Amino acid sequence: MPSSVLEAIKMGIWDYEPTDKTSGDFESTNALPGTSEKLNILAARLEKGLPLWHPSDRRTFDDNEAARSFLV
Repeated sequence: MPSSVLEAIKMGIWDYEPTDKTSGDFESTNALPGTSEKLNILAARLEKGLPLWHPSDRRTFDDNEAARSFLV
């Protein structure tokens, strides 16, 4: 059984759904959307079988930790 979407694709399993993970299973990032840093973080999450998006990830240029923690 694959542990990530990438492994599933390599195995030809096109309908693979990863097990549900909670946002407590991985850390959020303050990396700006679209930057190399953010893309590297998304790639690492994908390789680990984690969801791409964390509810507390930075979403905009003027987003900050205080605002994100208020929303969660």
